[in-house]
Amino acid sequence: MRPLIATIRLEHLRHNYRLTRSIHGDKMLAVLKANAYGHGAVRCARALEDIADGFAVACLEEALELRAAGIASPILLLEGVFEAEELKAVDEHGLWMAVTSEQQLRMVEQSAPARPFNVWLMLDSGMHREGFVPASYHAAWHRLEACGKVEKISKMTHFARADEPEVAMTFSQLEAFDAAVRGLPAGDESVANSAGILCHARAQRNWGRVGIALYGVTPLPAGFEQGAELRPVMRFSSRIFGVRELAAGEPIGYGDNFVTDRPTRVGLVACGYADGYPRRASSGSPVLIDGQRSRLIGRVSMDMLTVDITDLPAAGIGSEVELWGDAVSVNEVAAHAGTIGYEPLCNVKRARFAYC
Repeated sequence: MRPLIATIRLEHLRHNYRLTRSIHGDKMLAVLKANAYGHGAVRCARALEDIADGFAVACLEEALELRAAGIASPILLLEGVFEAEELKAVDEHGLWMAVTSEQQLRMVEQSAPARPFNVWLMLDSGMHREGFVPASYHAAWHRLEACGKVEKISKMTHFARADEPEVAMTFSQLEAFDAAVRGLPAGDESVANSAGILCHARAQRNWGRVGIALYGVTPLPAGFEQGAELRPVMRFSSRIFGVRELAAGEPIGYGDNFVTDRPTRVGLVACGYADGYPRRASSGSPVLIDGQRSRLIGRVSMDMLTVDITDLPAAGIGSEVELWGDAVSVNEVAAHAGTIGYEPLCNVKRARFAYC
């Protein structure tokens, strides 16, 4: 078998949940959408079920996978339902759901559930992606309250730029949220995502929603101390399976986009973009080889990539390569690929997952 392993440290997951919940100070949903950001939703849910207040997923399919695995905790559908027919499953499995649009609101009004729904009513406080605009939020609330199909309504919004702590938009969104819900009956509120939990104290309402920070990756720019105690959950590693000795002036890989400037030892690593490593990662992207930092050289191929082992004379066939994890941050790799750490984590596949 290819020596490509995604090691998932479930105790790190539990640590990150406890840490972020303590910072938030109240109840918190662990976000498991996109297969728990590539970490395995069922295994992560089982590891957290005894300490988590609940879970959040994007859609019904993800929630049903957790219910089928025996997860009985509250589960929120962050995108709500897409078809009225899905409300039967929401009712049957006791799911919570967001209501983000007039279409979804009408679905609830026209439904006939066996038990009233738990609804999280989304406000568009400035991100302009989904949710009711402030001018229509009160009316939407009162329609839900009056329809007889809803037991509880929580107020919710989502930040656009909380991961940029010095940008004023988050404060503007908080002000818009507070103004929009003023005068409505008291009830649960949820505004803080991972970045909001870590560095916006005013966003710490009844329910936090921890996503990327749950997996030990800070959403904040380099230089911010918040989140320093997070522990990476995934360690993505492989091994060198071939070595080439090249003279100065020799190209490596597709496109000849890297040419050696000295005699170079090249290690061939069993991992490529079909496995989830970013194809756009540039030469110079960090790797850890047998515990020592080195770099990617040449273009990432579908099934393999090449690393510089010139200054590591002991490295060779069989040497372990940490692609990201403890010493190499996935955010660092992502920056070299012009993306964010979320993306490579969600894209990991064709690897052997080892849970510990």
